[in-house]
Formats: sequence, C-alpha cells, structure tokens
Amino acid sequence: MIPIRILRRRIRSIQNTAKVTRAMEMIAASKMRQAQQRVLASRPYADKMLEVVAHLAAQAQPGDTVHPLLVRREPKNIGIIHITADRGLCGGLNANMNRRVLSFMDEVGLPAAVMPVGRKGRDFMARLGQNIIAEFTHLGDRPALIDTLAISRIVIDDYIAGVFDQVYLAYTRFVTTMEQQPVVRELLPIEPMQADQSLHLDYIYEPSAKEVLGHLLPRYVEMETYHAILESIASEQSARMVAMRNATDAANDMVDSLVLMLNKARQELITKELLDIAGGVT
Repeated sequence: MIPIRILRRRIRSIQNTAKVTRAMEMIAASKMRQAQQRVLASRPYADKMLEVVAHLAAQAQPGDTVHPLLVRREPKNIGIIHITADRGLCGGLNANMNRRVLSFMDEVGLPAAVMPVGRKGRDFMARLGQNIIAEFTHLGDRPALIDTLAISRIVIDDYIAGVFDQVYLAYTRFVTTMEQQPVVRELLPIEPMQADQSLHLDYIYEPSAKEVLGHLLPRYVEMETYHAILESIASEQSARMVAMRNATDAANDMVDSLVLMLNKARQELITKELLDIAGGVT
C-alpha cells in the first residue's frame, strides 16, 4: 500500500499541473480566436489576387516576354519553405508537418534546399543534415506582412536566378478547431488559374496589363507566403488548446483515481487501528 503522505503529495502535484494546463488552454483559446479571424480575413484577398493574376495573364499578346515567375523549367533543384511552430505542447502538429515534408522530399527525389520558418522545423531538418539555406524563427503570434517579406524575397530572387526550378510551400492548413491538415503545394512557378470568360469583363490597365502583372506577381508570392504563416499560426493555437484541454482532463482523471486510493488507504488504516484497540481490550 502506498503511504498516505506520498498519495497526498502526488495529488497536490497533479492538481498544480492541471491548473497550469488549464491556464495554457485559456491563453491558447484567446490567441486561436484572433488567429482564426486573421486567416479567414486573408483568404478572400488571396483568392481575389489569384483571380486578377489569371485575368492579367490572359491579356498576354503573342511575342510578349513571359515574366520569369511564370516560366516553368525542367525541375532539377527544388526549394521548400517549411513552416512549423517555435514551441511544442501542441499535440502532433509539428511532428505531422515534419513527416509530411520528409515524405514529400522522398517522393520528388530531387536535390532540395529547405528554408525553415519556426524552430521545430529547423531543429528537425538540422538533425537530418538537410540543406538549410536560411531560417526564420520568433515571428510571434501576430506577425505583420512586413515581417515575412524577407522569406518571399529569397525564394523570388533564387527562382529568377535559376537556383531553384520549383518552390513549394509546406504549412499546416487550418480546417477546424479539431482538424489541421499538413499541406505541401507549389508556389513557384506561378500557375494562373483559367480566367472565367463567362463574366465578359474588359478591364483597362494602366500603364499596361504586362507592367501591372510584373508588379503584381511578386506581391502574390508575398501574400501567399504570409497567408501560409497565418494558417500555421491558427493551426498551432487550435492544436495547443485541444492538447492542453486533453492534458487537463487526464490530470483530473488521475487526481480522481489517486483520491480513491487515498480514501481506501485511510479506511484500511482506520480499520487496522480499530482492530488493534479491540484486540487490546480483550
């Protein structure tokens, strides 16, 4: 039988742990709501930008020079923007993303350079000895677009220079509070979607559609990178809230079990003392 003193000490320790996980759950829930609002607000903007890019690309005339970010080459080297969290305690979020990127690199079978955004992805890739060309950490829970411009600028410059033939975005897409989906999708070259000809819209671009497209394409890459980081932050806070809730529930269940053991131990001790007293009287 475990001594009553040790049982009480364990109960106090687990109760203190439950208070900490409960507080972390509430903090994550608050941050999650803010992150979700930013993600949902940025999605229509990103979709509309892709629609405008498609319309501008459709205005190209025969003989026009194709913008470098639209040129598709035979892939020989690829770059991956690998977005994870800086911290743990969010369930299997980081591990799932790391495994997804590693699986993708095996599927492609081409030399890959990785640009980790977040400490968990950086540490994982460093342990495996992958080619890390740049790393970005401590962006915080509410990064602004300007905080992510350096990431976009590196991949744009390297793609135009021919260092990469393809660039991929790897991030965790926020689906619901209970579901986060690891995603790896192509960022460069930009593949404009087919413009909807049924709308029959004829825009007039100044100074010209070609020049507007040339300025808009880098902004599109910047926006897509920023949006992927927002998706990952919303996923991180959602996963952390769920993980801390599960940890709190598990701690409370453990306390209940230990309280039951404590009561049994006290009952056994009292019964033993009563038997000793009765035996002494007789």
